[in-house]
Amino acid sequence: MTKTIGLTAAVLGGAATVVGAAGVGVAAYFMRRIVTPERDQPEDARIVGLTSATVTFEREEQALAPGRYGLWLDHGAGHARIGEIISQDDESRTVTRELLGVDEGTIELGPARWSGYYYAGPPSESLGLPCQEITVRGPVGDLPAWLVPGHGERADRWAVLVHGRGALRDECLRALPTLRELGLTSLVVGYRNDIDGPASTDGRYNLGLSEWEDVDAAIRHALDRGASEVVLFGWSMGGAIVLQALDRSPVADRVSKVVLNAPVIDWGDVISHQADINRVPSPLAALGRELLSGTVSRRVIGVAQPVDVAETNWVARADELRHPVLLIHSEDDEFVPCGPSAALADARPDLVTFERWKVARHCREWNVDPVRWESVVHEFCR
Repeated sequence: MTKTIGLTAAVLGGAATVVGAAGVGVAAYFMRRIVTPERDQPEDARIVGLTSATVTFEREEQALAPGRYGLWLDHGAGHARIGEIISQDDESRTVTRELLGVDEGTIELGPARWSGYYYAGPPSESLGLPCQEITVRGPVGDLPAWLVPGHGERADRWAVLVHGRGALRDECLRALPTLRELGLTSLVVGYRNDIDGPASTDGRYNLGLSEWEDVDAAIRHALDRGASEVVLFGWSMGGAIVLQALDRSPVADRVSKVVLNAPVIDWGDVISHQADINRVPSPLAALGRELLSGTVSRRVIGVAQPVDVAETNWVARADELRHPVLLIHSEDDEFVPCGPSAALADARPDLVTFERWKVARHCREWNVDPVRWESVVHEFCR
């Protein structure tokens, strides 16, 4: 144990001697959870009643959320669309909601999982839009993508859409009807360590500091195929990836506008928030950040290259922002607090338009108020 403390202290200075070897282990485990892709997600809904037009759930927070949502069935093999609340029963503690459709699989009594993906599957199936299944050549391998051709005189404007951490490309589908209405060509692209994409050498997320290269590849793909300009969309960590692409990509000047939904503006803030809700003491969260960025200590986390969280703080880097941004974020986001989004808007009112939502959970602003979401995006992008 003494050797472990000594080695870590040599890497980190005094921090490790303060928390001890056990603290280093906790800090490393906490950060590994953040940078490791999640494949299996727990079911968080229970269906207790069914009709041809309704679903009755055990009452819990998500079942009471206003709006319309997706519901994963049979451990993600099936998908249903759920609408607004019809009734509640206080005695049985149940909530009955609209059943708007079953896209795949069979809906049955028992466990299921809530999703913000009201639409799921290729745009040709989920939205009835023309769609090509393509790959984009990326630095670590071929990236799966959906290409929805534009139409009219603005088909040469492209939108590149980037999903969030541990998410699927399906997360971006909610934007496609609006982009189709505008005539834009849409490229919904995956990135490294997606479940259906190429793996990086370490199999870990780099919080946008390497994934931006895949967005750069998508922008270049659009330009090579005649795009006159590109609008970038990013959800959650996809927002952090987009911001790094704007800063680092040699073709970032071809990006005209940016739409960010519940984005990670500052990973340091998100890490602190996750430490609080997981009851990880703040000194251990700070130590985890140091481990992640150390040339030697990052190996404890399992990342191939040091990841400097400070580079992801766009409130501190607000002066470097160069592109017009529409920023959509709910003050009730339980995973990525909206404070940094508001702070970035305050710091750069010349470039950032901030649309503050209420009630919506993480990345579910569209679900709570699709009319407003589509209106503000349409106005910004047209």
